[in-house]
Amino acid sequence: MEIAVLTHRRPEQVAGALGTLRRLAGEAGATLRLDPEEMSKHGLSPDDPGVAPNGEVRPDLCVVLGGDGTILTALRRYSRTGIPVFAVNFGEVGFLATVDPDELEDGLRRAMTGEFDRMELPAILVRIDGEEHRAINDVSFHRKAGFRVADLAYAIGADEIGRVRCDGLVVSTPAGSTGYNLANGGPVMAWGVEGWVVSFIAPHSLTARTLVVAPHDVLTVSNRSREEPADVTVDGRVACELEPGAALELRFVDCQAVLAQLAGATFYHRLREKFGRLAF
Repeated sequence: MEIAVLTHRRPEQVAGALGTLRRLAGEAGATLRLDPEEMSKHGLSPDDPGVAPNGEVRPDLCVVLGGDGTILTALRRYSRTGIPVFAVNFGEVGFLATVDPDELEDGLRRAMTGEFDRMELPAILVRIDGEEHRAINDVSFHRKAGFRVADLAYAIGADEIGRVRCDGLVVSTPAGSTGYNLANGGPVMAWGVEGWVVSFIAPHSLTARTLVVAPHDVLTVSNRSREEPADVTVDGRVACELEPGAALELRFVDCQAVLAQLAGATFYHRLREKFGRLAF
C-alpha cells in the first residue's frame, strides 16, 4: 500500500502523530510517500525505513496531519484522481477532518484497512491567465488593503443579478459554506446539496442578499471600479488581481475530490460537533 502524507507548517505539533503513522504503516507493510518539502520539514531521508519520495508513484490513500488548510491542499492535489483523503485534525476547527487526535491510532488503522466511507466533493472551476484552478471551499474577491471599497457585480449567464459596494464577495461550495460564507451570514449548505452560494463581506447596502446558484448555471463576477483592483483568492490563497473592468467566469463542477469519513459521521454530526447546537 502506498500512502501519501501531508502535514501542516508546524512539524513539532505532529511529530508524535507522524511517528505513530510510521509505526502502523510498518506493521501493515505500507510505504509512506512524502514530497521533498515534507521530508525536509521532518528531518527524513529516503534511507529511513518505511518512507520514500513521492516520485511518480500513484498513492492508494492520502493521510493528512493538519487543519482545514492542509486538508484543502490535499483535496486539490488529488482532485479528479479518486484517491481518498483521510485527515487527522491538528488545526483549529477541522471541519473537513476525518478524526481528531484522540482517535489517532484507531483512525489510522481504519484508514489503512479502508474502513471508511467515501464522500465525493464538488469544486468551483475558475480559469485565470489560461490556467484552471479548482476551489474545494470557495473563491473570494476582496478589496485591497488601503484601497477604497470594492465595486463588484455578479451575473448568471447574460442576466446581471446585482452590483454591490462591499469589502468583498465569496462564492462557496457546500463544503465551503461553513467557512467564509458562514462568517458572512450566508446559508449553511449540507454536503450533497447540488448548488453553490454567493455571499458578501461587509456590503454597503441594505438590500444585498445571499444567492444560492443552480449547479449548471455559469456565474460571472465583474470588477466595476474605475480605478481599484481586487484580490482574488482560491481556498484562501491569492491567485490574481482582478483589474478594473475585468471579469472572471466561475462554474460548479461535481465529483472533484474524495474525502474519507467514518461510518455514521454525517454532515449534521460534524456541524453539531464543530459549531455546537444551532440556536434560533
